[in-house]
Amino acid sequence: MPEKTYISGDLGDNPDIAKSILESCKDVRIFAFYGELGAGKTTLIRSFCKVLGVNERVSSPTFGLVHEYEGKEAYIYHFDLYRLNHEDEAYEMGFDEYLESGNYCFIEWPERVPSFLPTNHASIRLEVESPSRRSITLTHV
Repeated sequence: MPEKTYISGDLGDNPDIAKSILESCKDVRIFAFYGELGAGKTTLIRSFCKVLGVNERVSSPTFGLVHEYEGKEAYIYHFDLYRLNHEDEAYEMGFDEYLESGNYCFIEWPERVPSFLPTNHASIRLEVESPSRRSITLTHV
């Protein structure tokens, strides 16, 4: 799949973007989110969770590293790996087991665990264009 870029002009655009990405990546359960601090990774993941039927509040798992949510059809694991110092720490927390579960895995800071990412995943890069505008580029690896 070639790259596809979406533009989010405000938070109201995110649910439609998340729905479009999920529809174009039907066979994908692992999504790697790249972007600088404050780029909107967690905010976009909230929209993915909402589209997938999560009714509870979705927040960043910075200190716990992972939050689990129940969607309509599958569990959703939301990772924030910013605090990892080594890939070994991901192995110790059972990160590979989450990835192999068949459930949705949304990963912030995947560059901390490059050897863990399977070949069939979607890469989503967020770039800040202005305080209220983001470009969101999807690459299905």
